[in-house]
Amino acid sequence: MGNKSIQETNLLLLNRQRYRYMKSIKEVLAKNLKINRLKLGLTQEKLAEKAEISTHYLAMVELAHKFPSANMLECLATALEIEPHELFYVPSTAENTLSLLKQDIIYEMTQLTANMEQVVAKTVKESLVEQKI
Repeated sequence: MGNKSIQETNLLLLNRQRYRYMKSIKEVLAKNLKINRLKLGLTQEKLAEKAEISTHYLAMVELAHKFPSANMLECLATALEIEPHELFYVPSTAENTLSLLKQDIIYEMTQLTANMEQVVAKTVKESLVEQKI
């Protein structure tokens, strides 16, 4: 699996847990910040650079240990190419359920594809070995 596939799988896993068990607005912000960062394929370091903040501070926000000022929220949203209010989006229960189901299906299909690739590679390798005998 290439880096993009691994990144997509990680994003799917994060999305599957996106709104389960959230307790505070800090957690909503933390999850949305991380999800939007991963959607752009950015590391914490790259996003911090774009938003002109320290990587440590960004990590603390993504862990829901810190809460940024309004100005900082605008900088983060701009760096993520989204509107600031999108950092606080929580889907409705029905929307969340459908979204999680879709993500579960995509994740399972991704896993099946990866497993099939391994089986095919093993079969081809074994076939090549048998032909040399």
